Amino acid sequence: MQFRTLVLVSALLPFLSTGYASIVEHVDDLPTQEFDFVVIGGGTAGNVIANRLTENPAVNVLVLEAGGFDENDLNTKVPGFFGRDMGSPLDWNFTANLGLATDNRMGTVARGFVLGGSSAISGMVYTRGSSDDWDRYADLTGDSGWSWDSIQQYIKKNENFTQPSDFHNISGQFDPTVHGFDGISSVTLASYVHKFDNLVIQSSLLRDAEIPFKLDPNDGNNIGLSWGQATILNGERSSSATSYLALQFRKRSNLHILLHAHVTRILRTEDDHETTFSGVEFTQDAGATFQVINATKEIIVSGGAIGSPNILLNSGIGDAETLTNLGILSTLDLPSVGQNYTDQGIVDYIWIVNSTDPNDFLSQDESVREGQLEQWEQNKTGPLADGALVTGCFFRLPDNASIFETVEDPSAGPNSAHIEMVFTSSNVGFPPEAVGNVTNFILVSPNILTPTSLINLNLLSSEFDVFALREGVKAVQRLLATTPFQGFILQSTTNATTDEEIDQFVRETIIAGLHPVGSAAMSQKGADWGVVDPDLKLKGARGVRVVDASVLARRLFGIFLESEN
Repeated sequence: MQFRTLVLVSALLPFLSTGYASIVEHVDDLPTQEFDFVVIGGGTAGNVIANRLTENPAVNVLVLEAGGFDENDLNTKVPGFFGRDMGSPLDWNFTANLGLATDNRMGTVARGFVLGGSSAISGMVYTRGSSDDWDRYADLTGDSGWSWDSIQQYIKKNENFTQPSDFHNISGQFDPTVHGFDGISSVTLASYVHKFDNLVIQSSLLRDAEIPFKLDPNDGNNIGLSWGQATILNGERSSSATSYLALQFRKRSNLHILLHAHVTRILRTEDDHETTFSGVEFTQDAGATFQVINATKEIIVSGGAIGSPNILLNSGIGDAETLTNLGILSTLDLPSVGQNYTDQGIVDYIWIVNSTDPNDFLSQDESVREGQLEQWEQNKTGPLADGALVTGCFFRLPDNASIFETVEDPSAGPNSAHIEMVFTSSNVGFPPEAVGNVTNFILVSPNILTPTSLINLNLLSSEFDVFALREGVKAVQRLLATTPFQGFILQSTTNATTDEEIDQFVRETIIAGLHPVGSAAMSQKGADWGVVDPDLKLKGARGVRVVDASVLARRLFGIFLESEN
């Protein structure tokens, strides 16, 4: 149970210090070539693992991180600058085919290329999923330790709910009974509320509100409209690097971090009678030379939903026939590796609004932008002190929706939403070239939470996904037509009203939602599919675990898709 619960931070959820020997940039600066545990990936999950393991002073841990880290980089520190990180040198900058239904448009899949991983470049939105989601993991694995009730102790152990940087009264904006206050990762509410967000909350309090106010989206039932929660501490981003690898933890003599280490594969132990892996091969010079570090106890693969299966496949762990045909020596026949990858499609839905407030929308006046940054630098307040969402909204399709006459409901249960409305109420922190001449706009973008499309990203390949996002667009239109928004909303960037027009709009605008999972899915012990067991141990092998969001599957795809992929 110890390792399997640490992946929670992956689902939820830069420094180079010459003063501490635990962080180095070159392999020659490591004290040894052998460690008890080697963690591949200093990202959202990997840093949690390293922190927890090194609580035991008798255990030596090495974290191998492909990116670097600069603790003074404002793009990772200033919450409002999250829009500058994606597509930057802090991003792996993956490109994917969005699928035939999008006319094979190409899109980006942002993943953090820096210590802290995607938690260092994300929008910092904090959501736990629903109780149904976690109970389904428990059913899938046959292990009650993954259930919502069982996982709560780890959620609270992780969480340190803090006051927002402006220290306003947050009574009535969250439910303190469902949060932890003594953990390591900071969670807080927005400190700067924009006009749009006030209108959003007003709409949820209307007597006939279609989406009523929800006190806390993280109590197990996330359906409703709420104040958003974010991984921010005192107006600064709280990533896995700044929290689980904070200065007090970096002082541990048994914790070592090697930056700029691109792991290529893990190596099987020679002449063993069991399939055991203990070596980790990596390069720091783009493949000119390769180094090997050994783990005497375990290798922890925490490369994320893209990185982890990539490392496993390069190591010969995957479908033996496919690997052989590619010229890769098969070391472990595990056909599920790299299968069942899913991501949430999100529709960019832009609305022009009646406001030119420079604290709500990007000002073309450089002195105004400098003043906002100066305010943040002085007291960590103002519009740059918050991340992507100040308010948030989750809703379900009605039980009698026509789609359910032909398609089984893909959600985990009645407490689980099908669609999230992603409110981007401010673009203050974006670079001017990113928004062009029109800056007074908001985004209310439907994001499908229960996609049934998968692989290559293949967005909208499923009838359900098209239907759900169509209904999401309609719900956005209805929401912004309510009384509170009159006079504020000027126009939409689409005139789509019929089902056919909306479907076309969705196909033309959908992008990757950047929450990929499932590519190293867990299954029951003894099951003939899946990549890891409920303890996150690599199936059919010793010495390896996979601990990140790749082990989580939104649906039970692995049971019936092996023959199709």
